[in-house]
Amino acid sequence: MKQILYKLFEHRYLGRTEARDILQNIVQGKYNDAQIASLITVFLMRNISVEELTGFRDALLEMRIPVDLSEYAPIDIVGTGGDGKNTFNISTAACFVVAGAGYPVVKHGNYGATSVSGASNVMEQHGVQFTSDMSRLRKSMDMCNIAYLHAPLFNSAMKAVAPVRKALGVRTFFNMLGPLVNPALPKYQLLGVYNLPLLRLYNYVFQESDTRFAVVHGLDGYDEISLTGEFKVATSTTETIYTPESIGFNRYCEQDLDGGKSPDEAARIFDRVLQGEATPAQTDCVIANAAFAIRVIEPEKSLADCIALARESMESGRALKTLKMFVELNS
Repeated sequence: MKQILYKLFEHRYLGRTEARDILQNIVQGKYNDAQIASLITVFLMRNISVEELTGFRDALLEMRIPVDLSEYAPIDIVGTGGDGKNTFNISTAACFVVAGAGYPVVKHGNYGATSVSGASNVMEQHGVQFTSDMSRLRKSMDMCNIAYLHAPLFNSAMKAVAPVRKALGVRTFFNMLGPLVNPALPKYQLLGVYNLPLLRLYNYVFQESDTRFAVVHGLDGYDEISLTGEFKVATSTTETIYTPESIGFNRYCEQDLDGGKSPDEAARIFDRVLQGEATPAQTDCVIANAAFAIRVIEPEKSLADCIALARESMESGRALKTLKMFVELNS
């Protein structure tokens, strides 16, 4: 590791195979926590390269416990985190809205490393017991159109670095990797990233895959569609900048999306959204993200139609019914 760190400190880059081997060595316990923290810190000080990101991704996918839910043709809606905004669980709420609208969802998530509440935190607040049992995952898909994959159960690397990530409390390249390594390899993905270089990087990585995707970035720093300003959406063929007003929404303020000071408070906000009792900002933000996810699955639909489908899922109570059924099945 000493030689690797010197190489990185000299502003040199890792090759794809080298990056893959390093991550595998981390899982095998060949480096101590201080060395892992030093490695992580390098990628806070400069952008990660395509070769480095794909090498790390290769290692995680090779080491994963595979999950075959391909017959459902599911979507994952996931952000990198690490944007420093401490928003409530927007992507997770959007997953239940999309599932309520009739589209299969396989959500991949973890505990929050840089925010109060990650997807796994909010699931635990509802009493969900994480599982890697395929029969339970399939039953969840069959009964309520959504399954949840808690990242450490499916990848030993995520578990191995969790204490270091938590101790550092800052964004790491594992934030970048999380959305890329859903063990189910879903057919569709809506991915949120915290800066434009990463949007381009994700776009490049996904060009090599069979996944139909869209990458979103709020130009004021969000890893999701926040409706606080302009946002960019990139697919395999287009890049478009939208304003909230251009898609029929009001513009909101950063504090409107705050996730609170505890996982319990974040879970209460999450529940109010699906119960139809949230603020317009919270509700609209979830609807917007759900709508763009639906459009990834059905690009022939207009954005207005996708927004209407997402709104109907929430206002009809189907999104809430999906959550209740999911919690009942998975607790």
